[in-house]
Amino acid sequence: MTYSSSLAMSRQRYAKRNQNTTIFKKERKGFGPISNTIILIVLTCLLGLLYLTQVTRTNAFGYKIDALRSESETLQVEHDELEVASARLQSLERAKSSSVANNMVSVASSDIVQN
Repeated sequence: MTYSSSLAMSRQRYAKRNQNTTIFKKERKGFGPISNTIILIVLTCLLGLLYLTQVTRTNAFGYKIDALRSESETLQVEHDELEVASARLQSLERAKSSSVANNMVSVASSDIVQN
């Protein structure tokens, strides 16, 4: 059997008289325009939600950082005040125990003359 005779036999099985022997099938690959639009809208919404969660997380970290900075500033001010108080107290003790202070003579009381 040759190739042409086998094609002729296969055509006789399916084709009737005065009918086309070729069947055109429309193969659809992918989605339609409405489905594509819906998918794009859903993807856009998901990307928007992802963006919002990232921004919210960043803002939350920003609030924590701001709170820590303000706490650091207050602690720095308190530290500076304590350093000044410590220096003041140490200077009084040093002045009392210094050799110059020990060699000073006490002053006699003087009265004020009034006219």
